[in-house]
Amino acid sequence: MSGFENLNTDFYQTSYSIDDQSQPSYDYGGSGGPYSKQYAGYDYVQQGQFVPADMMQPQQPYTGQIFQPTQAYTPATPQPFYGNNFEDEPPLLEELGINFDHIWQKTLTVLHPLKVADGSIMNETDLAGPMVFCLAFGATLLLAGKIQFGYVYGISAIGCLGMFCLLNLMSMTGVSFGCVASVLGYCLLPMILLSSFAVIFSLQGMVGIILTAGIIGWCSFSASKIFISALAMEGQQLLVAYPCALLYGVFALISIF
Repeated sequence: MSGFENLNTDFYQTSYSIDDQSQPSYDYGGSGGPYSKQYAGYDYVQQGQFVPADMMQPQQPYTGQIFQPTQAYTPATPQPFYGNNFEDEPPLLEELGINFDHIWQKTLTVLHPLKVADGSIMNETDLAGPMVFCLAFGATLLLAGKIQFGYVYGISAIGCLGMFCLLNLMSMTGVSFGCVASVLGYCLLPMILLSSFAVIFSLQGMVGIILTAGIIGWCSFSASKIFISALAMEGQQLLVAYPCALLYGVFALISIF
């Protein structure tokens, strides 16, 4: 037993003393007491600072009623685009997209086949002029004893649809249906002259055939020139003029027979 006690005493011998231990102090309350050390470099003293009342945002009292809350902001009054006076408003024709200057320029372009067409003007979807020319064409046919208003509008719609599909396949930029209808309607103007001649004399003779061929060529050449200028299709005027000639040839047959 004496040997075991000596072994146990030798095993637990050490130079460590309990009296040498010292506890680190931390000051969490900021009172400078025994815990006066900042932990991990973080200042806990700043967490409990008092915020003055004048620095806090004042809360507005609730003045609304039940199911009727007060409006938090005042919406801005919408300003009219053209002003408050009727004098600042644009003309009615401008709002409807009717420009008589452009209509006149397009009409002169059709009447003068050799005139250079303005692509920016011809690319507009102006249907005021074509509607007038279609009515004028039907009126001249009516003077000749032919009530063909349904055929005029039906053939016009089918022809515009066909040219719309064809030009979208041929051009790189594409074209709208309104632009096609506008150009084909304006180029119907020479056909009105042909139907006006049909009121005075018959077009079934040799003179009538020559005049009809000239009018068809006039209409198709003007339409193809405008399409080429508006869609930047250089070198393809003959390809565009051929289907246009077929369309205006149908109108010429209505004028002759």
